[in-house]
Amino acid sequence: MKLAISCDHGAYELKESIKKHLDEKGIEYKDFGCYSKDSVDYPRFAYIAAKAVADKEYDFGIICCTTGLGVSMAANKVKGVRAAVCTNEMLAEMTRRHNNANVICMGQNVVSQELADKMIDIFISTEFEGGRHQRRVDLLTDIENGTLE
Repeated sequence: MKLAISCDHGAYELKESIKKHLDEKGIEYKDFGCYSKDSVDYPRFAYIAAKAVADKEYDFGIICCTTGLGVSMAANKVKGVRAAVCTNEMLAEMTRRHNNANVICMGQNVVSQELADKMIDIFISTEFEGGRHQRRVDLLTDIENGTLE
């Protein structure tokens, strides 16, 4: 499994802590930035990690900002990405199980490091259920393609 990870300056500390957790678990990842607390524009960093997931270079993405909201909006503009802001363990599980999300978004000012680590573990280990949920994910793709009837 390979993960794409990125953040803006508002979540630099969270991203660095997540990297330590991934290192401890032996999970491969690429850090797409940012690389300091210097102010940056979150859409750029959300885009590069989301695009890497959409291009199937990485299995999942982890993208963080102060709240998780801005990066999720940016990531969801990338065709093929289903990004979800998660603030608890149930959301991390259900967005994989029912929505087949491929990017988890979090906010440094919203979740603790401990919770972030738990949500990542759940997110990357939970399988998509398919079935009736596949039909709904297909409808999301139709919306993305402008073909929903």
